[in-house]
Amino acid sequence: MSVKIFVMTHKPFTPPEDSMYVPLHAGRANAADLGFLGDDSGDSISAYNANFCELTGMYWLWKNYHASDYIGICHYRRYLIDETGSVFTESKLQELLSNYDIITTKLLTLACSYEEGFRQNHHLKDLVTTGIVLNEKYPEYMDTFQTLLHGPNTYFGNIFITSKETYDRYCTWLFDILLEVQKRTDLTGYNNYQKRLFGFLSEFLQTVWIQFHKLRTYECKVGMIGEKYETKKLREKLAGFFKNKDYNGAKNCFLDAYNKRPDVLMEASDVTGELRLCMQIISVCSFEDELYHRCILDDFRDYDSLILHFHKLNAITARFLTDTSKNEDILFLKHNTYITPASIAISVKIFCKDPVLQQEITDKMCSYLCTPT
Repeated sequence: MSVKIFVMTHKPFTPPEDSMYVPLHAGRANAADLGFLGDDSGDSISAYNANFCELTGMYWLWKNYHASDYIGICHYRRYLIDETGSVFTESKLQELLSNYDIITTKLLTLACSYEEGFRQNHHLKDLVTTGIVLNEKYPEYMDTFQTLLHGPNTYFGNIFITSKETYDRYCTWLFDILLEVQKRTDLTGYNNYQKRLFGFLSEFLQTVWIQFHKLRTYECKVGMIGEKYETKKLREKLAGFFKNKDYNGAKNCFLDAYNKRPDVLMEASDVTGELRLCMQIISVCSFEDELYHRCILDDFRDYDSLILHFHKLNAITARFLTDTSKNEDILFLKHNTYITPASIAISVKIFCKDPVLQQEITDKMCSYLCTPT
């Protein structure tokens, strides 16, 4: 039983040392060569990558790769991991695949129906079109589709491992649906996030396929290795603006990135939480300048120091809100001349939505400032 896991990427990265993991450049037809195996030879839809994401690599493997018994898909930052938190070895996968039909992510449970969740972030008409196409081509799947549509569960990421035989049957079904939906879909006016439509639709269709066929499914956690290339570059740009005391430039830079990629603040993208802290820094600078005609960037502008400062302030705020503050927290507030009532008020609002409690905690923390204003 031979297994190959293809690591979908569109950015430079360092792949796992295990030769079972093979980098595959998805969308190479429209991009600079990264030096990896690409999805733009033979029967290919590599040129559709902006809308199909990792699916262009999946399509290429379906049509052009036949060298292993089992095949898997993961991402350059997301890998299926075992119970110890390590990426799988081939021997461990062989053991699992002798008892299961597919290995994939934990089934997500949303706070709403899948349909409502899709509506909040995408264009519902595209989900409707998918249902119409599915009903025309594979009506036997409609009961499963409708049940899942109105339920809270879905798999995510197009991350899975299964036999090449099952993989090929799944791809035959999946791309027959999606390529027809593509013909009936107008993406005019969609932002870059929404244009990745077919990648999102396929996650839900994977769930439909698995449940319809009652596959023996082994669900496991997804490990995040490193951070997104885009996240790193955005963080570097923001650090440059802070260094030049240009918080308005940082704000515009962030908003431009957010408009293009609304997922930039999701935990899977902002793994360290630093982009959220950057938003907080920008907000604090704006309010401090308005209230005091100076801001924290007048005192220090080093990115790492700013992140450390606000991380510390937020930790103290969280403890005040749970009435677990320490003596060292009070000393930090008393002796740190960089902390202002404005910065405290913003930190409190991040953790507390109750206006009365917000004011109470803000006043309590401000009472310890060396020069409360």
